[in-house]
Amino acid sequence: MGKATITLLLAACLLSACSTGGNSGNTASGNEPSPSASVQPAATAQPSATPEAAASPEATPAAAGGGESTLAPQPTEAAAAPAEVPLLYHMNKNYDIVPNDEATNKKVVLLTFDDGPKEAAMINPLMDTLDKHKAKAIFFVNGYRVKEHPELLELIHSRGGIIGNHSWDHIVLKDKPEAEVKKQIEDVQKIVKETIGEAPHFFRPPHGAGGDVGKRIAAENGMLYMTWSNGSLDWEMKAKDTGKTEKLIANVTSQLHSGSNILMHELPWTVEALDSLLTTLEGKGYSFVDPRSIELKMR
Repeated sequence: MGKATITLLLAACLLSACSTGGNSGNTASGNEPSPSASVQPAATAQPSATPEAAASPEATPAAAGGGESTLAPQPTEAAAAPAEVPLLYHMNKNYDIVPNDEATNKKVVLLTFDDGPKEAAMINPLMDTLDKHKAKAIFFVNGYRVKEHPELLELIHSRGGIIGNHSWDHIVLKDKPEAEVKKQIEDVQKIVKETIGEAPHFFRPPHGAGGDVGKRIAAENGMLYMTWSNGSLDWEMKAKDTGKTEKLIANVTSQLHSGSNILMHELPWTVEALDSLLTTLEGKGYSFVDPRSIELKMR
């Protein structure tokens, strides 16, 4: 053979060897996970592994930018928002709760607790009993107590209690200068909003004495002014007294009428008596009005 022929044969052999080696490498790599395949699941799983990220509004655009979002279940959060409570009742000048329509149940009572928040050891069992009876109540709080223990206000709110304004220092307001009354009321509005994100819609003056100035300032702050129409007299009881539960129930039932606005307090014996009281009221055909269904203007 000539040199040219030998050279051509050698070149052909070399090309054949290179081609076989390359095909072998591709076949092997087809049996191994690619680097991108091993990394991708971890990157996709990361947002859903963190609840905060899944709920974060900022997370949505980022996910959407890469195609289908991994945060598709997000709309459930909006769906879980509490439904708005219809306004079915109003308060009359006797501070009773009255239905707006004749077809609405009039045999209801409003449950209220003053002078808190005091102790988790009382708040939790109170809320447990309210939950048991599917009842809502207004908790009228004092500003100085909220300042001392904001976590107790958060506890009441988180457990479904409706927060009311009971002035800052629990003083008689009716004879105080307007500026002082304004401060006593509006400082509570401010600290409650800072603590739970919303200001109270109900105002009860300490000792039931707010005067015309207190009524006006409450209205200016979008609150319904109220005292009560049925007193449990739990504030007159002492720890050493016996039969407090029976006395409390007797006090309430002796004044009981449709729309009763029942005044109670965060007191140990009231906590103990509440289940029996609510059971007694239910036995008499009464149900418990949701404060959120009450209009914020007396008529």
